[in-house]
Amino acid sequence: MAPPVLQRIPSGVLGLDAVLDGGFLQGGTYIVAGMPGTGKTILGNQICFHHVAHGGRVVYVTLLAETHGRMLAHLRGMAFFSEEPLASALHYVSAYRVLTQEGLKGLLEMLRQLIREHRASMLVLDGLVSASASAPNELAFKEFVHELNTLVSVIGCTTFLLTNGHTPEDVHPEHTMVDGLIELTDELIGVRAVRELIVRKFRGSAHLRGRHVFQISHQGITVYPRSEAMLSDPVAVPGEYSARVPVGVPALDEMLRGGLQRGSATLIMGPSGSGKTLLGLQFLAEGARQGEPCLYFGFYESPPRLVGKGQAIGLDMAEAVRGGLLEMIWQPPVELVLDALAVKIVAAIKRRGVHRLLIDGLVGFKESTVHPERINRFFAAFTNELRALEVTTVFTEEMRVLFGPEVETPVKGLSALVENHLFLRQLEWKGELRRVLAILKTRESGHDPGVRELLITDRGLQLGGRFDSTGAVLTDQGLSPSTRRSTRGSTARKRRGSRK
Repeated sequence: MAPPVLQRIPSGVLGLDAVLDGGFLQGGTYIVAGMPGTGKTILGNQICFHHVAHGGRVVYVTLLAETHGRMLAHLRGMAFFSEEPLASALHYVSAYRVLTQEGLKGLLEMLRQLIREHRASMLVLDGLVSASASAPNELAFKEFVHELNTLVSVIGCTTFLLTNGHTPEDVHPEHTMVDGLIELTDELIGVRAVRELIVRKFRGSAHLRGRHVFQISHQGITVYPRSEAMLSDPVAVPGEYSARVPVGVPALDEMLRGGLQRGSATLIMGPSGSGKTLLGLQFLAEGARQGEPCLYFGFYESPPRLVGKGQAIGLDMAEAVRGGLLEMIWQPPVELVLDALAVKIVAAIKRRGVHRLLIDGLVGFKESTVHPERINRFFAAFTNELRALEVTTVFTEEMRVLFGPEVETPVKGLSALVENHLFLRQLEWKGELRRVLAILKTRESGHDPGVRELLITDRGLQLGGRFDSTGAVLTDQGLSPSTRRSTRGSTARKRRGSRK
């Protein structure tokens, strides 16, 4: 005889059910632990309001000195709060006096009567630490937890025990007796306060392990599952490259043997002012021209400024936006959550069926993580998901060094995660600053290895002729020593002359 399949109880907390592989198990007992201020009470209430909104019945029992009126006053500003179920499907009861006068046995009997009287399918006991403190000894508290666990399991009443947090080194008997243990933390990392959720234990179900950032807003709690855990299995296995996607610069598409591979990832790297964003906008404008849904996601320039930039070189970005072929998302880089960025981008892709994506400024992702060691694993999972969604993606990344032989990338190892790598640079050539472009890498495809001048005109981007030199043009070493001295000497004489 096959064992019964336990029904899932969705939490209603955005992102939490993804961490829990679908939600809590009906009739299970779960401890939510965290220090004061981490959000335990908000989480408990958010789960309750979602449960009653879908036909459930809840008893919320407090063992704290705070009045229910004050607690509900704090919750009224939350989007999940509703007056309608109060005292009908959602009942708040204080058991503080019963605990102090009758002890754990009196509390257990009160919980049994409340569940029976209100036909509760969910129970929240807020303040388990008070029950533990009132126990005459450890054995008595273990017996209380065991009897409560047995009671709610038999009648299928999903139960949450909210308590103060403990360090992972501490061993508490109640942890071994419940079905799950969720820990909430709120820590200072540098000057930034970060809330994280950890599922320490979850019987009978797979779950995403490790730390997951969560935020508290007027919507309540939102959990952002760690992307490298959430996206470890892409939605589909990327297939072979079957088509080319033109960038929209004819000479560059020719260098790329017809364009970028559809569903590939491309890194455009260069210092400030080298033309990275404009080349990315050209890529999107070409997609819109061909009727493909496109998405711009950037950190530093607002959509109106980008539309103006495109207009200056002959790209009608405004028409693409009005026609619904181009969506532009601007995310100022302040107090961001790395995984929230991934969720936002993937949601926009799925909502509009995006074919082309420009992510302008990878340094914004780097600055959004509080754990720098994650960044490469994050991008590995993220780019795999974009490939599986058949999105042709262009990333731009800024180099800190403007001139000279040094080439340093802020996100190390990223080049290995992309199929194509384009390099832009400004260099001094015969007393003028010139922009140059080279293709450093194309995976599973040939390309033109020449170094070409990149021209920005009012008719768009164009590529000029190849730089023929015995030096290294990309590292600004293309001039012969005598020519460089002559150029610098001439510049110095002009400056001295201007001072006279």
